[in-house]
Formats: sequence, structure tokens, C-alpha cells
Amino acid sequence: MKKLTSVLVLLLLILTVQAQTAREEISANRYLSGNNYYAYPTPIARQTAAPKGYEPFYISTYMRHGSRYLIDPNDYRFPKQTLLKADSLNKLTPTGKNTLELVLRMADMAEGRLGELTPLGARQHRGIAKRMYTNFPQIFADSTEVDARSTVVIRCILSMTSECLQLQAMNPQLRIKNDASHHDMYYMNPPAKELSKLSKSDKVKEVQKDFEAKHVHPERLMKVLFTDAEYVKANFDAARLMKRLFDLACNMQNHDTDMELYPLFTDEECYDLWSCNNLYWYLTHAASPVTNGLMPYREAELLRNILDMADVALKEGKNQATLRFGHESCLLPLVALLELNHYGESYSDVENLSEQWRAYDIFPMACNVQFVFFHKKGNNDILVKVLLNEKETKLPVKTDMAPYYHWKDVESYYREKLDKYQRM
Repeated sequence: MKKLTSVLVLLLLILTVQAQTAREEISANRYLSGNNYYAYPTPIARQTAAPKGYEPFYISTYMRHGSRYLIDPNDYRFPKQTLLKADSLNKLTPTGKNTLELVLRMADMAEGRLGELTPLGARQHRGIAKRMYTNFPQIFADSTEVDARSTVVIRCILSMTSECLQLQAMNPQLRIKNDASHHDMYYMNPPAKELSKLSKSDKVKEVQKDFEAKHVHPERLMKVLFTDAEYVKANFDAARLMKRLFDLACNMQNHDTDMELYPLFTDEECYDLWSCNNLYWYLTHAASPVTNGLMPYREAELLRNILDMADVALKEGKNQATLRFGHESCLLPLVALLELNHYGESYSDVENLSEQWRAYDIFPMACNVQFVFFHKKGNNDILVKVLLNEKETKLPVKTDMAPYYHWKDVESYYREKLDKYQRM
């Protein structure tokens, strides 16, 4: 009876967590509002044991680089210059002056390091490698070949290096090959020119603009920072300043620092600004009806490479690993294209999108998709499970042993999906 009670309590807790709204989740943990700036959370999910007799022998991944500095120089420059000018004219409140001091320190810290990996980013990938090795030790036994490839961007290369060094430390016999070449960019970070044009269409811009008009309200924050409302109105775009300060606030979780800008914002503002960013990523990278559900096909070539490399590895039958390191702008549409869990679904009500689709669950810093393959001696039926950020996922394919799927069914589904897109 005691055991049954414990199970019921656990189920109740799970249901309670699942029932939380995005607003409640962000109120409880403001870091979530960072969305793609959200620092990778150490997963606590356990791996479901493989069916009897099956062992892992091949892993194929796509991983985002770890925590980084902001990329656009204006992310630091615009708030810095705006606040400096106001300060020179004695237009800042005490809170405004304190904010200026923090922005100056942040800008100084980022000088010459735009877009670069932070020490936390390197640690994230070492942790992922360690857990990957621990979860699937058979794959990394003896002198397994590890083919690791990165986009040509330095933060991705350093993420790859961190992960491979950790694997090598755990097994010095591993034969690890590292590569970062324009030769592989057609699938590692594809341009998808026509789809990129669609994501920047007037229709997309209109939906985003209308949504932000309802959800971005800088008036309170401007009163907190500036002494003169007329000065604010005449000299700069208050909504732009609010969003840039919020970006700085969100990204500080990716640094080893005690500097904080989150106290500038209320819970409601954090939620509203996140929801604008959440909609942006959904419109431009996921299966939004505004873009005819086509954005996930940005990663058609990446998925094709995953399938092709799996075919080669499975034919060889030996233990090996294929590791790819890139960007969230690739991983998010890949997740939607794979239809992991519910992330490939199409939602038309943008006002309720946050209760149906939350990007922070998909692409924090160092986010990753792992295909793990299992075989059984004397049996040709290969099984696969797919992990999103090291958590088991549901695939759009029938199975009698979830979270494990028969690879022949999985590959057939995705090949057919890619062929259908190619014929469009």
C-alpha cells in the first residue's frame, strides 16, 4: 500500500508539472525566458533499459554549440550608447545609472569576443560527452571510431573540441577524427535560400509586428531608468532599448558572473518578451501555417545525411559515433522536421502558442539530438531511440516498444517525407 501511495504521489507531481503554463514556468525560473539564450540545464531523466539482448552500437548526433557571448555588436552598443548619452544630459535615475554601469561592464567583458564560446559552454559539452559515454559505454569501448564534424564557426569548433577531449580522456583508445570545413556546410548549416525568403516575407513580419504591439510595453521600464519621459520619446525607440536590455539580462546566465539585469523586469514583462521571441522562432523555423509548414525543411539535407550515415554504419555493424556540431537555427527545424514529441505540429492561434509550443524546451545552449542505435546478436532488426537534450522522445512512427522504434520503420517514414518534399 505504501508503494502504491508513493507511485500515486509521483504521478500527481508529474501531472502538476505538466499542467504549468509558460507564464508559471517563467515566473518560477526566469532563465527560461532567455529561450535560445537559456543555459543548458543538466538533465535528470533516466534512460529506459533496452529490450532484452539489445546493446547500443552506433550514435549519431546534431548538437548546438555551448553558451556564448551575444553576436550582434549592437546588442551591447545600442544600450551602452543610449544610456551614456542620457547620463551625459543628467537624464538617468539612480537605477538608470546602475544599469549603465552594468551594461558598461558587460560590454567591456564582451569586447573582441562577440559570438565566442564561454567557459560555461565548454563545460556543458564536457558534461554531455561524459553522460553520453556513461549511458552508452558499449559504443565507446575499445578503439571505436568517432567522426566529429563542426560548422566553420569557432564556437562550434571549440564545442566539438571540448566534447571530444572529454571522450578521449574517458577512453584514450578512441580513434577520433575532427573536421570543420565548408565542404560539409550544405548539410551542417544549409542556406535554404528560398525558405529563408519565405521566413522573411511581409506576412511573417506583419504577424510578428502585430503580436509585439500587444505584448511589448516599455513605459514602466523607461520610468524606472529615465527622469524625463519627453526625452525618451524624442531620442530613441523605447521598445528597442527594452528588448536589447532584456537580451543582455537573458544572456548573463551563460557567463560565470554575478552581474544581473533581470531585476529590471517584472514577471509579466519577462513572459511577454519571451512570447515575442517564441513566436519569432516558430514562424521562421517551425511548422507554422503562416509559412505553410515548410520551415522545418530547411534541414532536409541534414536529415538526409543522418539517414545516409546511419545506413553506412549499420551495414558495417561495428561500434562507431557520428557527432555534428552546429547551431540552434538548424537544430530547431530539425526537431520539427523529425516531429519529435509535438514539436512538428502546426498551430494557428499565435496568442495561445505559448501554451502549445515552447522553444526553450528545444534549443537551450548546447541543445542536442541523439539517435542511438541498438542491435542484437542473431537478429537483423535494428532498434533506435531519439533523445532531445538527453531525454527520450516520441517519434511519428508506430512502435510496440516505446521509446524504442524499429529503424526500418523510422527510416522509411523519413525517406518518404523527404521524397515528398523533393517532389513539391
